[in-house]
Amino acid sequence: MEVNGKSLQLDANPGIRNLLDLIGHYGLDPVTIAVEINGEIPKRDQWSSIALKESDRIEFIRFVGGG
Repeated sequence: MEVNGKSLQLDANPGIRNLLDLIGHYGLDPVTIAVEINGEIPKRDQWSSIALKESDRIEFIRFVGGG
C-alpha cells in the first residue's frame, strides 16, 4: 500500500484493518483531514467500513488554519 507517497506493508501491521485504523496508526485527527483512496474521496461515515488492500494508494490531506 502507498500512503502519501510512501510504502506501508499491511501484513506487517495487523492492527490496520480499515481506513479508520490507518488514520489512527498515523495519529491523525479524523476531524481535520480529508482522504483520497485510489483517486476517490469516500464519505467520512464510510471510513470504518472501508477494508484496505495492498494495492491501495491513499492520500491524507490536513486542514490547517492560518492568518
